[in-house]
Amino acid sequence: MTAEHRGSPRLPHPDVTEPGVTEPGLPQPGATRAGPSEPVGIDELLERVRAGYDRVDPSQAAAAAAEGALLVDIRYAALREKDGLIPGALVVERNELEWRLDPRGSHRLPQAVSHDQRVVVICNEGYASSLAVASLRQLGLHRATDLTGGFQAWRAAGLPVTAPGTTTA
Repeated sequence: MTAEHRGSPRLPHPDVTEPGVTEPGLPQPGATRAGPSEPVGIDELLERVRAGYDRVDPSQAAAAAAEGALLVDIRYAALREKDGLIPGALVVERNELEWRLDPRGSHRLPQAVSHDQRVVVICNEGYASSLAVASLRQLGLHRATDLTGGFQAWRAAGLPVTAPGTTTA
């Protein structure tokens, strides 16, 4: 074997395909869903994540808060300043969420007391919050959920919101 061939894979001629073999990266005939190790699109990822828990609507989120659940607002600052805040909700930046709510974490918030704590995550429209809930559930927060429609649904339901530009709820 020559040095140029040592360790090199044998590449087929581009005009020749073996029966039953498709192009790499293309779905196999009859395949409808990506397998566990194959990439998925965001819509499928959201569907998979949301299948693992029950989401809440605005009235259910308000009732959960009245019963002691943590409402956690993960919207970024510009949206909070523009649209206002939910009174009583904790504001936790998305990139800090897991560190702040892990009951075993050294950077946890005082309110993050138990893996059994009911947590309702709120983003702007209910998409990023679903992915955040998946992460919290992996940390053992098995009662974490999110608000369907996010802050915008809360406000549309006529639930309390602080005036835009307010920095604390």
